[in-house]
Amino acid sequence: MNANLQLDAKGLSCPMPIVKTKKAMDTLASGEVLEVQVTDKGALADIPAWTNVGGHTILHQSEEAGVITFFIQKA
Repeated sequence: MNANLQLDAKGLSCPMPIVKTKKAMDTLASGEVLEVQVTDKGALADIPAWTNVGGHTILHQSEEAGVITFFIQKA
């Protein structure tokens, strides 16, 4: 999947993955896609909740070798 911007939030603990995701999303235009990579298991609940509140859409979510990747489309 192609993303307009990639965010490496690996190794960060809550709340930093969400803080950095919000800052990155603020730089995108509506319809653009952000790829976020995290290792904090809390992000499995936090990022979907944050995208829902913001009206954004998770296009794809996967986990491989302890890295969770989200592709989020900006509302």
